[in-house]
Amino acid sequence: MSTLSLWHLYLVRTASGALYTGITTDVTRRVEQHQAGTGAKALRGKGPLQLAFSWQIGERGQALKMEYRIKQLNKKQKERLVTEKPASLEIWLGH
Repeated sequence: MSTLSLWHLYLVRTASGALYTGITTDVTRRVEQHQAGTGAKALRGKGPLQLAFSWQIGERGQALKMEYRIKQLNKKQKERLVTEKPASLEIWLGH
């Protein structure tokens, strides 16, 4: 019997204020990897990094779709998302 991993979407803020979007099964571990420079190349040398927010999504496929949708948002929309911290990303995005 296999266990399904729960996937999370997260936003990390760089020292310059940019927001990076990613998905993972372990947000704490992934942010630590980014901080150590062993995560995404896009974040190397951009620290210190701060977790802006994370959401539990569910299955990997759903997380990938949600990550794509969030990456399509402009900076102002992402900032609003972080500020509002909606309980449901699907509702916030207008699904």
